[in-house]
Amino acid sequence: MQQKIWFITGISSGLGKALAQSVIEKGDFVIGTFRHQTQADVFNNQYKEEAFALKLDITHPQEIQKAFQTIKSRFGRLDILVNNAGFGFAGAVEETSDDEVRMVFEANFFGTLQVTQAALPIFRQQQHGHIIQISSHGGVKAFPGFGIYNASKFALEGFSEALAAEVATLGIKVTMVEPGPFRTGFANTAFKEAQNRIDDYDATAGAFRARMKLVDGKQEGDPAKAALAIIKIAELEHPPLRLPLGKIAIGTITAKLDSVKKDLLEWSAVAESAVFDL
Repeated sequence: MQQKIWFITGISSGLGKALAQSVIEKGDFVIGTFRHQTQADVFNNQYKEEAFALKLDITHPQEIQKAFQTIKSRFGRLDILVNNAGFGFAGAVEETSDDEVRMVFEANFFGTLQVTQAALPIFRQQQHGHIIQISSHGGVKAFPGFGIYNASKFALEGFSEALAAEVATLGIKVTMVEPGPFRTGFANTAFKEAQNRIDDYDATAGAFRARMKLVDGKQEGDPAKAALAIIKIAELEHPPLRLPLGKIAIGTITAKLDSVKKDLLEWSAVAESAVFDL
């Protein structure tokens, strides 16, 4: 079986690091990204022939283009793209400034979108490829105090769902991975908060901020096991469009589906009344 080439963004820590290590141990080749050249150099010295690291900040479009030029010239192909880079953000919607909203979206949405767009010409030419978007259970259901992050992941899921239909006839697959809480740096070093605080939101968004700090290091999810689950679906001829990870993610997404179904059933008569009479 031919060795697969993976491109994984954000492998310095957390799920990205665990996935890169598991892919290397499996015998596939990893192209990974770090935000600092010194990190990439250390990685390259450690893995040499097993993997290759690039410096890439996905909020800089020119760096994305440069990275893919390197991939095309050095490797000539790509089998799996994992858009993992991004960060968490807490704060009530009213508390969050325009600059903070744009900061979240530049990484979690625009950067991911541009990396995806840069990979698509390679996949189309090959007539195969698998795009794995690291979303969140918060990309399906929103939480008070997490609204801007939720919005960025909802947006990611929106374009990814459409993309899956657009590329289905081209041999390209798309999967959205929706983890619940995992023991990564997400709630610690990779987590940001709105600078503004409004007392009226202490019981909702404020409580969420406090809870995120308390759960750090105690989350149910094991990044190493999540990595194995992602590798498993990457081996399938027909992978799922969505892959929730963790018991909490299953509960969250089930609650969202139940809520949507409840509203559909209770308000279907009103919904149907808003059409022209035949």
